[in-house]
Amino acid sequence: MNREEIIGELFRLQDRDYGTFQSKIVPTVDTDRIIGVRTPALRTFAKSLYKDNGKDTFLSSLPHQYFDEDQLHAFVISLEKDFDKCITYVEAFLPYIDNWATCDQLSPKVFKKNPERLLPYIEVWIKSDKIYTVRFAIGMLMQHFLDAEFDLKYVDMVAGVHSEEYYINMMSAWYFATALAKQYDSVLPYLEEKRLDAWVHNKAIQKSVESYRITDEQKAYLRTLKIK
Repeated sequence: MNREEIIGELFRLQDRDYGTFQSKIVPTVDTDRIIGVRTPALRTFAKSLYKDNGKDTFLSSLPHQYFDEDQLHAFVISLEKDFDKCITYVEAFLPYIDNWATCDQLSPKVFKKNPERLLPYIEVWIKSDKIYTVRFAIGMLMQHFLDAEFDLKYVDMVAGVHSEEYYINMMSAWYFATALAKQYDSVLPYLEEKRLDAWVHNKAIQKSVESYRITDEQKAYLRTLKIK
């Protein structure tokens, strides 16, 4: 498919009411860039486009005009099974991501199978001056390095991020809430010793208290650690 055909298909799948909803939850994207395609439809389209000979042309046509193209781009990359190709696609795309939704939808399956190869890239991304590249790096640490690959040096990487950007700080808080759910005893000292910026600290506690994966006893103790 060429770009005109891709855009045509996106408008064929358009749901105007959903587009209005999206414009409210993705405020960093201009309303006129949002077509309004629902996620299940985009995922289905991405599977079809991934098999298409025009895939590489689409992935190299950056920046895209529409938010929905960016979403589609993220879903297509996430299907890539070759690690080296996937990294090339991700590195080319990251500088153009301008919102939390596209950032969080970018979740390549092949990364889960190659954490040791992924890590050096995360170490670079997390030091980026681009908001959503940093957010993506933290998200990758949350997805792939809190279970079998867990090590406190990765927690230190996130704790070392100090930013005034809301979308970075929210991801950091989400990371620590998830880390507490999975590695409570190891991660708790970061809150007890107040190693995080106050906003991230309190938001991580809030998210933990709202989580079903944290026990009532743990929630009660975490509430006492809130910075006032």
